[in-house]
Amino acid sequence: MNTALRVLTALALFIDAGVHIHLAPGYQAASPGGIGQGTLFLLESAAAVLAGLYVLIRGSRASYALALIVALSGFVAVVLYRYVDVPAFGPFPAMYDPVWFFEKSLSAVAEGAGVLLAAVGLFRSAPRGRTGAAGSL
Repeated sequence: MNTALRVLTALALFIDAGVHIHLAPGYQAASPGGIGQGTLFLLESAAAVLAGLYVLIRGSRASYALALIVALSGFVAVVLYRYVDVPAFGPFPAMYDPVWFFEKSLSAVAEGAGVLLAAVGLFRSAPRGRTGAAGSL
């Protein structure tokens, strides 16, 4: 069960990364000289790949925590920018995109699955309480 959970969590992150790598060039065109959405997509992809590899290699509590953070941040971002027109702030562009299309939906599903799988892994890898003499009353 542990191996399957590790593989599925990593797979969700790798799918997310693949979609973002595929979409990045088209989104960077809106801001060719600065921090554009394409650059943010590539950064998110790198984080997802690293987190996925970490889960595959270690399967530790820390790896699942990182996977949860990466998947959750991606999921929150895609849903937020789908439904809320957040204006540009600092060096970050406005990224409102009010439509669902296949790649965006695939990314959201992979991120959502990654959140659930990483949360299960985090829960399963939690330290268990001691069951000594005091715990057996």
